[in-house]
Amino acid sequence: MGVKLIVVCALALVMSIPAFFVEGLVEDRTRRADDVVREVSGRVGGQQSFLGPTLAIPYTVSAQSPTDAPRHGIYLVFPAQASGTVKTITEERRRSLFKVPVFLANLKFDAAFDLSGVPAATPLGAQLDWNRAEVVVGVTDARGALADATITANGKTLTLAPAAIADGMSIGSDQSQHVRLVLFGTSVATIAKPDAQFQVSSSLRFSGAQRIAVLAYGKTTHLSIEGDWPSPGFDGGYLPISRSVSKQGFTAQWSVPFIARGVRAESTADSLTGLDGTSLGVSFIEVADPYQSVNRALKYLPLFLGLVFLSYFLFEVTTGKRVHPAQYVLVGIAQIIFYLLLLSLSERLGFDLGFLLAGAATVLLLSANARWVFSSRAQAFGAFALFTLLYSLIYLLLRLEDNALLVGAIASFMAVAAAMYFTRSIHWYCSISAPGRHSASDSPANPA
Repeated sequence: MGVKLIVVCALALVMSIPAFFVEGLVEDRTRRADDVVREVSGRVGGQQSFLGPTLAIPYTVSAQSPTDAPRHGIYLVFPAQASGTVKTITEERRRSLFKVPVFLANLKFDAAFDLSGVPAATPLGAQLDWNRAEVVVGVTDARGALADATITANGKTLTLAPAAIADGMSIGSDQSQHVRLVLFGTSVATIAKPDAQFQVSSSLRFSGAQRIAVLAYGKTTHLSIEGDWPSPGFDGGYLPISRSVSKQGFTAQWSVPFIARGVRAESTADSLTGLDGTSLGVSFIEVADPYQSVNRALKYLPLFLGLVFLSYFLFEVTTGKRVHPAQYVLVGIAQIIFYLLLLSLSERLGFDLGFLLAGAATVLLLSANARWVFSSRAQAFGAFALFTLLYSLIYLLLRLEDNALLVGAIASFMAVAAAMYFTRSIHWYCSISAPGRHSASDSPANPA
């Protein structure tokens, strides 16, 4: 029996190998889902980041010598106070079996400018062209625009157009990241003067997918985002100071003071760094991602395959019924097919219902197999109770997340303790006999 136990353990390890093929299938379906996400995102705007109203002033640096050409650039002045509200409505777009969360966002940005002391960081010899000054807003993908963007200043509402002084702006702190914003603007030459103070308000309506973020565009920035998605993820450079999440949706508020922003109040566009790190973002997360859940379940395969094999071995030694290694292999194959059922059903019905159906079918099959192998209804009912407990434990581990390791370790310890208890009277040196036959010597030879 000792040799048989070693053989059973070896079979459990060998039967874990097909799990790599199932894992490869999961990765292939995951890549297909990612392709669908990119396809849908490309049509609605993808992950969107927005820059609120910012003053952009062209400047020229005179040539230092007759052989040099004048240099031109854009000087940016951020508002002293900025506040924004974002309201989102989400839906799931489907492509075959795959779903992508898509949002429609109404954005309103307010900005209060104080140009006292401007400019304070221009290059040596630079001259600002105030007559061409524009207030600009930015977005990562303009294809998501659902309506014309407008800006209100001095009681007048103007429609924004592609910025005349720059078509885009890089906000990546690392030049290799190539994070760019498309700029829209309107002339404010009549109100943007040295030492002037004025306020503007901008309204935008955009679509996108998966994530929306607003850059902290003011020296001090206040932002409120609300939506109907029940499982948001808050990310970016700063976490919200308050949040509320329910099945009906969420609300979140951010407040970023100037000392925490880490970006200068004014600078040239080509020397602007760190703005990408100030994003205040919300991701629309799928709580029950079937591919991630199945992949996590596969990590527990060796443990539970070993427990199932150990259960069959205990049935074998307690009933005296011989079980051929081929029958253990069939039990292992049933375990592998469980994960295939789980993957295919989860794509259509969701992970919870998919696990219930796949788990119930596998437990019934293993219990029926115990009835056929051991010719005993008692063993069938025992197998049903035991395997139901094991599959319930798998589901519990997948849902516990942070406490999964602790619960898994305790469950493994209890399983080994139970195996020790139920095998406490077994003479490991004896052979496994068929029913009605006497076994070989039931104890080792006396060394004396």
